[in-house]
Amino acid sequence: MTYSQAVLNGDRLALARLLTQVENNTPEGRAALIELFPHTGKAHLIGVTGAPGTGKSTLVNQLALLYRKVKDWRVAIVAVDPSSPFTGGAVLGDRVRMRDLSGDSEVFIRSMATRGSLGGLAQSTANMVQVFDAAGFDVVIIETVGAGQSEVDVARLAHTTLVVEAPGFGDDIQAIKAGILEIADILVINKADRPGVDNTEKVLKSMLELAHPTERVFRHHGSTMRTPFDQTKGEPAPKQDSSSALMWIPPIQRTVSIESKGIVELAEAIARHVAHLHQNGGWVLRERTRLEVELEALMLEALWNQFLEKVPQAQYESLLDKIVQRNISPWEAVEKLLKGRSK
Repeated sequence: MTYSQAVLNGDRLALARLLTQVENNTPEGRAALIELFPHTGKAHLIGVTGAPGTGKSTLVNQLALLYRKVKDWRVAIVAVDPSSPFTGGAVLGDRVRMRDLSGDSEVFIRSMATRGSLGGLAQSTANMVQVFDAAGFDVVIIETVGAGQSEVDVARLAHTTLVVEAPGFGDDIQAIKAGILEIADILVINKADRPGVDNTEKVLKSMLELAHPTERVFRHHGSTMRTPFDQTKGEPAPKQDSSSALMWIPPIQRTVSIESKGIVELAEAIARHVAHLHQNGGWVLRERTRLEVELEALMLEALWNQFLEKVPQAQYESLLDKIVQRNISPWEAVEKLLKGRSK
């Protein structure tokens, strides 16, 4: 029996072994991905990102527990950890923090290393998510290290992106520097029992007002009227153009995950976002965008490998030396390499 058949039959051991094959990009792993792809497209992908120390892992733990106890859903968690400086493998801190989920056969936690990727997400994360999707998990939660570009990567991968903040982190909002408010579907203020939570929420709301139209302004009997949209409820708000499509305003949800406070309300906000995506066609659009990004990444990798096979290493090194010496520009070098390959 192949890996893919065993995974479709619910074999957890086969699933674990296949995930290793996929992470290592082996021929067996790629063959299984091809066989499993027709069985994907059913899971809800939730991205969880934010600054380190905001309690993302505890939040994911509580959210997964709620989905198991209340919804009886199968939950997979991909915890993208910083690479170990000694082994290059994943630091398994997330598994320690998620021990409440251990022993549940319907929960699968996989830690994986970023492998030094500046983007924070390993290239194989999308493939791992596809394996869990095909294996029949209802929800796949992807938790990232929250280091720069990874927030954008997870937004492309997930249907619903949670950006987690916490009060008292020096700067008013760590997320603002990375620009991740633009990719947040739901903003979570975790550790909301700490001092400064009101100020954190105030700053987040002011940033949202700049990024999204949070009120509709119109004239009524010569007076200016404003109709606000409550961000805490995650209400769809009309765009300020002539389009009839509705835009989602990210709600702000307070949680104290270590005490399980606000988790039910967070799950309700996620459910409202899913309903909104299905209502306005956003689900299909995000699926298409996600697969388009994956296709482009695979194409770039394949074309680059193909190019290196056909261009002599000596020629490549010679042009690189000329660039270093400022004899030619990188653009001229690319043109020469492409012309040489076409001949």
